[in-house]
Amino acid sequence: MTAQENTLSAAEIARYQRHIVLKEIGGAGQQKLKAARVLIIGLGGLGHPVAQYLAAAGVGTLGLVDDDTVDISNLHRQILFTENQIGMAKTKAVADALAWVNPHIETALHEMRADERNIDALVAAYDMIVDGSDNFATRFIVNDACFRAQKPLIAGAVERFDGQVMTFKPWLTDADGVPLPCYRSLVPCPPVDGENCATTGIVGALTGIIGALQAIEVIKEITATGETLAGYMLIYDGLAGAARRVKLNWDPTNPNNGKPAQSRSQ
Repeated sequence: MTAQENTLSAAEIARYQRHIVLKEIGGAGQQKLKAARVLIIGLGGLGHPVAQYLAAAGVGTLGLVDDDTVDISNLHRQILFTENQIGMAKTKAVADALAWVNPHIETALHEMRADERNIDALVAAYDMIVDGSDNFATRFIVNDACFRAQKPLIAGAVERFDGQVMTFKPWLTDADGVPLPCYRSLVPCPPVDGENCATTGIVGALTGIIGALQAIEVIKEITATGETLAGYMLIYDGLAGAARRVKLNWDPTNPNNGKPAQSRSQ
């Protein structure tokens, strides 16, 4: 997008006025949101609030990745769907809903499962990636591609009444020169028997909370405001009604930004 294309129209200024009056965003920040391209991987419980709030916020282009169709069991947490969309491709159903949320943004539909064959091309076309997937295999593939491309990754996870939000920028270092962690520093390898909400259950409202928190972190990263969550995990306990932020440690044995094997053996 050129600078002229980033200019906000009168209709957009009226729509985003509550953003524009924020000193942390302002007109310049809103123009950055309009210019941004964000890829959302997984249009489940997390992908819906992420997509809805980023569309409402005026993020210019949202890429939507999912190979699934709408099922009746989705409706208690995937709040952009309706019963008459059962059987429809999730990418199309979400795009149709977002067109009603904000006609000023664009959507790009990627009706596919993110895998090792397509992930690098997907990531390369966007500025920032949001992982709303529900399986460890996809999380590892997305994490590794974002590291290779040096693209910020905003990851979320939910189970039962608990959720986590993380921002990964592992090509950077902290104030002490220590590399920031990637997802592989948190989870060294995929569990053999990975669980998901289909087997453990999930309270629908939790996905709204965690997805909205992911959307906030995306907005912060695009507008360069606030304190980044990179290097930390935000944990929300729905049953206790409590949240806490914990530091994530860099794992020098991880295959992305860890030390070379030879150095580790010395």
